[in-house]
Amino acid sequence: MTLTELRYVVAVATERHFGRAAERCFVSQPSLSAAVRNLEDELGVLIFERGKGEVLVTPVGEEVVAQARRALDEAARVKTVALQRQNPLEGPLKLGIIHTVAPYLLPELVVALSRSAPRMPLDIEENLTANLDAMLRSGDIDAAIVALPYEAPGIRVIELYEEKFRVIVPAKHRWARRRSIRPDELAEENLLLLNVGHCFRDQVLDACHEFVRPPAHGKEGNSLETIRNMVTSGMGISVLPATALTPKYSMPLVKAIDFTEPVPSRRIVLASRQGFPRTAALAAIVEAIPSLALPIEPASSRTAQRETAVGTPG
Repeated sequence: MTLTELRYVVAVATERHFGRAAERCFVSQPSLSAAVRNLEDELGVLIFERGKGEVLVTPVGEEVVAQARRALDEAARVKTVALQRQNPLEGPLKLGIIHTVAPYLLPELVVALSRSAPRMPLDIEENLTANLDAMLRSGDIDAAIVALPYEAPGIRVIELYEEKFRVIVPAKHRWARRRSIRPDELAEENLLLLNVGHCFRDQVLDACHEFVRPPAHGKEGNSLETIRNMVTSGMGISVLPATALTPKYSMPLVKAIDFTEPVPSRRIVLASRQGFPRTAALAAIVEAIPSLALPIEPASSRTAQRETAVGTPG
């Protein structure tokens, strides 16, 4: 059994015709037919039913073709792996990202990476932190963008940025003209939250520890955009991260209000397996953050501020 024979089998299954399959593979029809017949003899099964008009795939042939496709895909990845070792910015990066970050960070990040790493497309998996953690440890994704607190054995975490939270209320709400709101005042209102499983829900409750607190009074939504629209319709109030409140997301029936100091916030990190070889790919993401036109404070900026403060004479 050879990869060439598997390639021929897949071509015949796709074209349902030996002649067209031979043209697709740039070989003569007798050569392709002989290779397919050799594979059938080796496996001891009939992969195709030969007819005058069209070639049909047998039931066992469907399984053989499916496995052949997987084998060819895996074989193609061998070259990709070698190429990526030569150039870490070459080839897709499988990136996981939580739901409450993805819609607001990715449009900016993808554009930035198209300039700094144009040959490294992002293969994106949007999911909950718990699911991304499992996928990261199993190797199904290369890295994940999640919110702190997050740690796991064998996982390296690099801080990307911090962003503040803001309160959103209906435009006719009694708080709509206020300049700031204390976090403890939220308990007085019908607070709209994400469903259990979202870390942002727990951060809004100032806990971020799953199931530690009972559900707050109010309705729940599956996404921040659902929550925003519920606020717009007058169902209650909520809290959104600053990246979800840029001008492109503004709505005339919703008013965003600052928290009083100290302002609640969240820290977003890039997690990867210790020993992940494409460190330059991870560095490209980290280095892109300060250039993004988002209301965030990059980790590099805070580090610089701390170092300046420490180095300033008293």
